[in-house]
Amino acid sequence: MGFRMGIVGLPNVGKSTLFNALTQTAAAQAANYPFCTIEPNVGDVAVPDPRLDKLAAIGKSGQIIPTRLTFVDIAGLVRGASRGEGLGNQFLANIREVDAIAHVVRCFEDGDITHVEGRIDPLADIETIETELMLADLDSLEKRVVALEKRAKGADKEAKAVLDLMNRALTLLREGRPARLVERAADEEKAFEMLGLLSSKPVLYVCNVEESSADAGNAFSERVMERAKAENAKAVVVSAKIESEIAVLPPSEQTDYLEAVGLAEPGLNRVIRAGYELLGLVTYFTVGPKEARAWTVTKGTRAPQAAGVIHTDFEKGFIRAETIAYPDYVSLNGEGGAREAGKLRLEGKEYVVQDGDVLHFRFAN
Repeated sequence: MGFRMGIVGLPNVGKSTLFNALTQTAAAQAANYPFCTIEPNVGDVAVPDPRLDKLAAIGKSGQIIPTRLTFVDIAGLVRGASRGEGLGNQFLANIREVDAIAHVVRCFEDGDITHVEGRIDPLADIETIETELMLADLDSLEKRVVALEKRAKGADKEAKAVLDLMNRALTLLREGRPARLVERAADEEKAFEMLGLLSSKPVLYVCNVEESSADAGNAFSERVMERAKAENAKAVVVSAKIESEIAVLPPSEQTDYLEAVGLAEPGLNRVIRAGYELLGLVTYFTVGPKEARAWTVTKGTRAPQAAGVIHTDFEKGFIRAETIAYPDYVSLNGEGGAREAGKLRLEGKEYVVQDGDVLHFRFAN
C-alpha cells in the first residue's frame, strides 16, 4: 500500500518544479505563468529507505523492490475556484482523488517570478486555498443535507448517523474551520470519508524557500511552521530549485552536491517521512534470496491484513507470521542468527505489525 499525495498551491509557487524534482522527470511543465499545469501529472516514485539496502545485503537478495508512492501535480488554484474561476472545477475534482494534500507555499522573494496576487504572504496563500476548499465543501453539504433530513425523519438509522456527521462538519465550515477538525469516533471514520469533503484531507505544508535557506528555513517558513503546529498539521522546508538540480545528477554525485549546499539528505526524504507520519503509515519488509521488498500499511494493521497486501490468499489462509524486528535482523546477521538468539517470534492473527518488522507469512492454500 502506498498513498496518493496531491501537490497543490497557488500558481507560481514552485509546484511543478518540485514535482519534476520528486519524480525526476520533466512531465510537468514548469513555467512562469498561471495554469501551466492543465491536467494533473502523476508520478510514481520509490520510497528511499536505507534499511532495505542493509536487509538485501544480509539476505543476499537478487533484487531490491522499494515501496512506492504517487505524487499528483494538480493545476494551480486562484481565488474563486469554488465558483469555477480559473481551473477551479478541475482542481477541486482532482483533489477528491488523493489521500493527502502537499500544500506548496511560496516562502521566497524573487522579482523575476510573479505572484498571482502580487505579494509574498504564505499565510494568506494558505488561507486562499483553505477557503476555496471549505466553500466547495459547504456548497456540497448544503445541497445534500435537505434530502438526508427527510430520510432521517423516518426509521433510517444510517441516514441519521450521516446527518449528524454532516451537521458537525457544517458547523465547523460555517465558522471558517476545515472539515478535518470534525471530532469523530473511530467507527464513524468510514462514513465521514464517504462524505468526500475536500477540507477533510490531511495537509502537509511544503515551504519552498530560496537555496540559502534550504536547511534551516527563513522568516516566511517559520510562520508556516507555527501555523502547522497550532493546527496539528505537518510542515517541511524544501528548496525546489535545489531539488531540481539534485534530480538530474547521477546518484554518485548527489551526496557531494548535498554536502556542498549543507544538506544531509534530499528534500524528498523529508517530504516522504512527513507524509508517512501524516497518514499514519508504517513499513514492513520481506527478505529472501529472490528479493528484498518493502511494503506499506497503516499503523494498527494486524498481521493477516498486512499479509493481504502481498496477496489476498495470504490473508484468507493466514496461519502465523514469523517476525524479526529490524535491529535484531541486522545485528544478528539475518534470520538464522535471529532464530538462534531467540529473536524470531511467532505471531498470530491479533499481532499488530510494527514499523521495520521483517516478516515471513505462513498460510494454508
